[in-house]
Amino acid sequence: MTDSGLAPLPASDRPDTAARLRDALLAASFTADGLLDLLGAPAYAALARSETVPALRATRGDTPLETLVRLFLLQQPVLHARVEAVLPVEEALEAGWLTRVGGDEVAATVDVRPYGGPGGEDWFIVSDLGCAVGGAGGIGQRDEGVVLGVGGASTTLAGITVRTPVASALDLGTGSGIQALHAAQHATRVTATDLNPRALHITALTLALSGAPAADLREGSLFEPVADDETFDLIVSNPPFVISPGARLTYRDGGMGGDDLCRSLVQQAGERLNEGGFAQFLANWQHVAGEDWQDRLRSWVPRGCDAWIVQREVQDVTQYAELWLRDAGDHRGDPAEYQARYDAWLDEFEACKVKAIGFGWITLRRTGSAEPVVTVEEWPHPVEQPLGETIRAHFDRLDYLREHDDAALLDSHFKLVAEVVQEQVGLPGAEDPEHVVLRQHRGMRRATKVDTVGAGFAGVCDGTLSAGRILDAIAQLVGEDPVLLRDRTPAQIRLLVEQGFLEPVR
Repeated sequence: MTDSGLAPLPASDRPDTAARLRDALLAASFTADGLLDLLGAPAYAALARSETVPALRATRGDTPLETLVRLFLLQQPVLHARVEAVLPVEEALEAGWLTRVGGDEVAATVDVRPYGGPGGEDWFIVSDLGCAVGGAGGIGQRDEGVVLGVGGASTTLAGITVRTPVASALDLGTGSGIQALHAAQHATRVTATDLNPRALHITALTLALSGAPAADLREGSLFEPVADDETFDLIVSNPPFVISPGARLTYRDGGMGGDDLCRSLVQQAGERLNEGGFAQFLANWQHVAGEDWQDRLRSWVPRGCDAWIVQREVQDVTQYAELWLRDAGDHRGDPAEYQARYDAWLDEFEACKVKAIGFGWITLRRTGSAEPVVTVEEWPHPVEQPLGETIRAHFDRLDYLREHDDAALLDSHFKLVAEVVQEQVGLPGAEDPEHVVLRQHRGMRRATKVDTVGAGFAGVCDGTLSAGRILDAIAQLVGEDPVLLRDRTPAQIRLLVEQGFLEPVR
């Protein structure tokens, strides 16, 4: 594809210019914290909704930070003299970061958005004009080859990614380079691919302006640019997962029928992973009449991989079509054309017997086990990001449970994880609760029902006594046969370990 109709991009082969621009941006406090201090919470939040008026009102002065916000975030022309006091203007003009407009003003050629890294790093995400801030339709036009900046999906994927140090990481469909930027902090070598050459160019700008190492950038779809024998310790992808008729917008539409792009991506990832490596994706999937959606997703998982698939949201087909028609700004155009496109979406879904669309996370881990574990669940409730460590720990617990039969489980020691609370539910004045609930306040923030034995067991788990000895003491306390209690309780212990309420003391 070509960049026809889109603005020329800054040169990506001038690291010295990017370094000097970075120094100037930091000197003016053009950072996530600096923006919040300048704009205030309401105007800062409005930017994420594509509303720029509050930010325009907050930047009517002539400080260096106000100048940069108007230039790079709000895409306003600024007097050459004002910019010259903040940036190396002539160098930025020559490299293509700025362009002359009118007689004495300059304008940015790309969006540059401050982005705070997980360790307090000051990063900058480059994207096409009008695409750095979120909201339906953005603040500019969505052309075919446009490259978007930071959005909810990209930050979600960054938050759920396992961040252990690795030798090699692959970012499929890199876009503006957000996932590659994160991966560069804990991977020795980062490879980033995209079908859109403009995206690869912008990824190079994002990395350079953020002071991160350069990545190995390769053009092509999905795994096509990757050699057959090339494997990785980490694969991440926020792919163009939107299920749509056709592939009108490269940044979001997969171009395959239904959810085939996401299915292909997941199925092909297994052979690209090193032993113990993770592959993590955001995806959409179809709920098809007459099919169990969980079984459908289980069929995607490649052999030799454990998997944890979490459905976070479900939309009926009308909600889904409206969401993405608005994302493209179609609702602001010709009503007849909007209706025709809406009809096309519903025709496609009807032909495929699709009743709803699910959205969620898919994590694979390459395992040497002969019996991989595939967990598919629906969890629409609030979670605590970042979840990378929670996800890594989930797979560690799978290994533990696989290696321990019931006898070994009863010989093991466990500890109740921090910030778990117990809730008793029942009628007022009743002697015993109807049920007991254990609730997490961290990570997935799960809640699970347990019986009185399970609640008592979890409550005394501090790592000092084995599970079997705790059950013997409970049996004596409640007058139950300890052999029967030992026989029926391991299943409940397994559930509490699997869901992260109890952790083995090794």
